[in-house]
Amino acid sequence: MSFPDRKETEVRRMLEGPHPVLPPDLAGRATERGRRMLRRHQAVRTIGWLLLFAAVVAFAVWAAIVEPWTAPPPTDTTPPLEGW
Repeated sequence: MSFPDRKETEVRRMLEGPHPVLPPDLAGRATERGRRMLRRHQAVRTIGWLLLFAAVVAFAVWAAIVEPWTAPPPTDTTPPLEGW
C-alpha cells in the first residue's frame, strides 16, 4: 500500500468509528465567544479610526500654527569675513 492510500484508510476508519459526545451547550458557548470576538474587533477598529482622526487634527493644527511650507525670514546680519 502506498503512503497516501494508508493515510486515506486511516482517516476513513477514524470517521466511521464512534463519535465523541459533545456538550449540549457547545453551540451557545461558541456563539457567545464569536460575539465577544466581534465586539472586541469592532472596538479596536473604532479606537484605531479615532486615533487616526486625532493624529490628522493634531497635524493640521501644528501645520496651521508653524506653517512649515513658508521660507524662513532672511537674516539681518551676515557672519564676519575674517581670514581673507
